[in-house]
Amino acid sequence: MTDLVPTTCMRCAVGCGHVQRAVDVGYGLDVVRGNPAHPVNEGLACQRGVSETADPGGEWLTRPLVRRDGDLVPTTWETALERAAEGLGAALENGSDRVAVLGSGQQTNEAAYALGKLARGGFGTRYYDANTTLCMASAVTAYDDAFGSDAPPPTYDDIPEAETHLVWGANPAAAHPVMFRWIRRSATDDDAELVVVDPVESETAAVADRHVALEPGTDLELARAVLARIVETDRVDEAFVDEATEGFDELCDRLPDAASAASTAGVSLEAVDDLAAAFERLTLVYWGMGINQSVDGTAAAGALIDLCLATGNLRPASGPFSLTGQANSMGTRVCSSKGSWPGHRPFADPEHRETVAQAWGVPVSRLPDDPGPGPVGIVDAVGRDVEAVYAVATNPAAGLPDAATARERLEDAFRSETVELADVVLPAATWGESEGTAINMERTVSRVRAATETPTGVRTDLEWIGLLADRVVPDLFDEVPEPEAVFEEFAALTAGTPADCSGIRYERLEAELAVRWPAPSPDVEGGYRYYDAEAAERGSERWTFHTPSGRARFSTVVAGSLPEPVDGSYPYTLTTARESGAYNTGVRTRDDDPPAARVSPATAASMASEIEERDGDRYVRVVSRRASVLARVLEDESIPDGVVWLPIHHPSVNDLTLPAVDPRSKEPNYKQCAVRLEAPHERDANAAVEASV
Repeated sequence: MTDLVPTTCMRCAVGCGHVQRAVDVGYGLDVVRGNPAHPVNEGLACQRGVSETADPGGEWLTRPLVRRDGDLVPTTWETALERAAEGLGAALENGSDRVAVLGSGQQTNEAAYALGKLARGGFGTRYYDANTTLCMASAVTAYDDAFGSDAPPPTYDDIPEAETHLVWGANPAAAHPVMFRWIRRSATDDDAELVVVDPVESETAAVADRHVALEPGTDLELARAVLARIVETDRVDEAFVDEATEGFDELCDRLPDAASAASTAGVSLEAVDDLAAAFERLTLVYWGMGINQSVDGTAAAGALIDLCLATGNLRPASGPFSLTGQANSMGTRVCSSKGSWPGHRPFADPEHRETVAQAWGVPVSRLPDDPGPGPVGIVDAVGRDVEAVYAVATNPAAGLPDAATARERLEDAFRSETVELADVVLPAATWGESEGTAINMERTVSRVRAATETPTGVRTDLEWIGLLADRVVPDLFDEVPEPEAVFEEFAALTAGTPADCSGIRYERLEAELAVRWPAPSPDVEGGYRYYDAEAAERGSERWTFHTPSGRARFSTVVAGSLPEPVDGSYPYTLTTARESGAYNTGVRTRDDDPPAARVSPATAASMASEIEERDGDRYVRVVSRRASVLARVLEDESIPDGVVWLPIHHPSVNDLTLPAVDPRSKEPNYKQCAVRLEAPHERDANAAVEASV
């Protein structure tokens, strides 16, 4: 029997330590469970992370594929590599921006770093994204605006001591089960509470002490209403604001009337006052995709940070704490060279650009001048500026908004919609088969280890990146990339940066299992950021931020607008969210059934004439200005009247969504668009008539 191998779960961004054991015969995993020795989770594990690791669904790709005569057919890995290299090389002959690269928060740090090095330093393309733009870019931009640096100040250590847990636009009970266990345990203390702001009564809201149900897309208005009431009712921590911040007076001059903003959000002024009062105690503010995935995502995330700043909630056991989406989204933010260079080095800063170019051995002129337009803009450029796309561990054909348009323009380890559009498919190793590291949402680095072998021809992302680089841009890597050597190169490049990982080595991770950055030396790791704990122990408080003035900055955006409001033709609001047992775009967990549209009983009654009974289920077509989707109707009292809820995990759902993006972060507006509901047979009959003409 093989030994248990310690590793990190790659299901979500909590970063739980697991132990895994390979099957005795063949490939795969026999045992997956929480690791009691791991300092992050101390043995806790969620069933979803365990089951998806041990027994994932989906079609596992084990052989390279190339397109011949319109069909994908198996081939040798050498043929696949040569075809891929020829296509990329031919495009690069016409200019560095002729190639686009799409990465993923499912990659290890080593693979993400190498892919960024290939995209930016090898190809020199601006058309590159590491998938963070689809989930965390708005939080990243807001953190940088406020603190001059990305990533949340708090850590998991702050959760037990917090007195108010305010979850805004997130559902950790479904998306981050182990972390939610810590939140709920803390909130059950006599002097603590859990408050949820969400249009839907989610699993998290269902167990909260208070639930504030706002109108979809009005988070910025509600957050500004709360700050206005904090100011009006003298709840501002004036000493902290004076000592550690700038821009507060300017923001106050632009705050809306609280009652008017509350009305826009569909919330009573009493509920606003309750939220304002919650900030009088040590408050952790958690937010997720409900905030980030919006045209107002950066402004709304900034408004939540402003609430913390105005009330002095930037001390241990309090502060803004964004909930990262994919397992290694934090890692890609630190190392992938998407929105900043490794270590969060500013992208446009000439000194930092020179440092990166020297470390990579490439001319600084090859590095692109800006970080690019994000994935929506990248796909828009396909067929115009972009001739070739290299997608790694991501599924843009299903995951992008207005996904049908993305598929038309685009016209992995598991077979996906994107694979079906590819000219070359390189099968990659997945969880339990790769070596490297990952960084969870609280900045903790831990090892990812292989517990099982892979079939011949299946290689890790890092191996494929190195093999392609060797053919397209020789000498970019001095030797075949190996995980430990790549990590050391990345860590050295972060020395002296806000995200300093230079004190972390594989040997240290072997001994300690997990280390939180900033870790500038082998005996140091980060805790609560920006707050001087040693000064506090001496009886004084001091904060230091990575801004020119050393002070935290308030934001000033106070008004937003829905990009696609409901009207007479499209009278319902569509919102999308995660299901507790499903995986991202569903390639591991989905079946062939239509998605379930959850609606309130009143909404179901209002569309009774559109519902069609089939084999005991009820169906309707959800129609937006871009597409229509057949869906099963489920009545659910947790959904507000006039709202249609669909899961993000079905490949057709994002055909409906709106490709509008936040003007600063470029993150798409997934969470709100206008739809109508039609009887299935009417839409199907119309389609049949159109097809016969």
